[in-house]
Amino acid sequence: MTSTDIAPMEEGPSKGLDQISLLSSDERLKGRPRLCSDCGFCDSSLKLLMSQTCTFVRNQTRGIEQRLHGRSRQGGEEGRFGIYRAMYAARMARPNPHAQWSGMVTTLGARLLEQGKVDAVITTAAAPGTRFKAQPILARTPQEVLATAGNKPCLSPALSLIDAVREQGIKRLAVVGTGCQVHQLRAAEAELGLERLYVIGIPCSDNVSYPDLEYFLTQVSKSPETVVHHEFMQDFSLWMRHEDGHVERLNYIDFPMDKLHGIFPSSCLSCFDYANTLSDITIGYMGAPLGWQWVMVRTPTGEELFEMLRPELEIGALTESGDRNRGMPRYMERLSHPPGQKRPPMPIRKLVAMLQRTRGPKGLEFARAVIEMKLLRNLNYVRSKFPKFESRVVPYHVYETLEPYAELYEQTFGRPLAPRAAESSSEG
Repeated sequence: MTSTDIAPMEEGPSKGLDQISLLSSDERLKGRPRLCSDCGFCDSSLKLLMSQTCTFVRNQTRGIEQRLHGRSRQGGEEGRFGIYRAMYAARMARPNPHAQWSGMVTTLGARLLEQGKVDAVITTAAAPGTRFKAQPILARTPQEVLATAGNKPCLSPALSLIDAVREQGIKRLAVVGTGCQVHQLRAAEAELGLERLYVIGIPCSDNVSYPDLEYFLTQVSKSPETVVHHEFMQDFSLWMRHEDGHVERLNYIDFPMDKLHGIFPSSCLSCFDYANTLSDITIGYMGAPLGWQWVMVRTPTGEELFEMLRPELEIGALTESGDRNRGMPRYMERLSHPPGQKRPPMPIRKLVAMLQRTRGPKGLEFARAVIEMKLLRNLNYVRSKFPKFESRVVPYHVYETLEPYAELYEQTFGRPLAPRAAESSSEG
């Protein structure tokens, strides 16, 4: 791996331990909103539409859902997971050994090209000489899509390829994207001039810049330079697969959070769409048993995509156990304290890790817990750092989903969960 663009590791995160990580402070991104995930839209000729389409300027989840589904969410599971028609635990019967999981996403993109359903696929490869530095590509062949297998958990300006799509006269397009990219894509869909659009969503949370990812790995792995894949798993630990095939694990409770404060961009800490709810199909893992992928089919186009892949899949059972509510008081208590806390002593960490694995939520209950905690954390972050933005960037379903914790929230933070009247506004 090359390291020419990596900050010296002893300096810590590229934005500084005690600074708000505003990407808009970076020279290349000057002039963009204070909250920016570098989705790439502003690198295209459509950048003048940014103020009407960016999720961090004005979240339009409700309006986009009305166009996609003809309705808003009905609460309950839809509040957490978004509107969906079917949900599965699945995996490729013949997994791609280079994939993060079994290779469903890249196989689907390749099949769309093979069957002539699209002319190109926007997806993300690794930059030459690196494993994880994101480099968006406009794939025109199945082989180009399959070569992008494996997660690149870094900010990726995928929508910068919109101009290439238009210049090359592409009318049938598939896009593999994260929640912020998909929101922007949907909001600007009418301007793209496409005859057909397939949106394959990947769940996303807390991406980082490439230098910060390199720093992160130095803090969590004994051999960061040999990490091939890493994932935050359902057993409350980070799994890191190395070049020789062995898997290194680090319990969540053992993360050196005092060294990682400031590593995540403010945009990611102000995002409320982990489940990528505006895609046609979402393919992740969080709600499935270990070893399986979690699939949510959301639209008729999503059904078409799933049926295209079904002959190559094993279908498993979605399960759930445990009670996510038990850990919520302690989680809110931690949120109410300043970040950068020291880790508890080792004996306590071992006990916590054991209790999480044996008594903690599993399966769909684990997914519910993760999503609710992300909503709580990010709502608290917006209120703490960008209070004037709340009415514009926090979508309607956040308050409805978190309503069962309203009393606990008010006791912990000294303010109502619901937005104050002056902060409230309707979404577009």
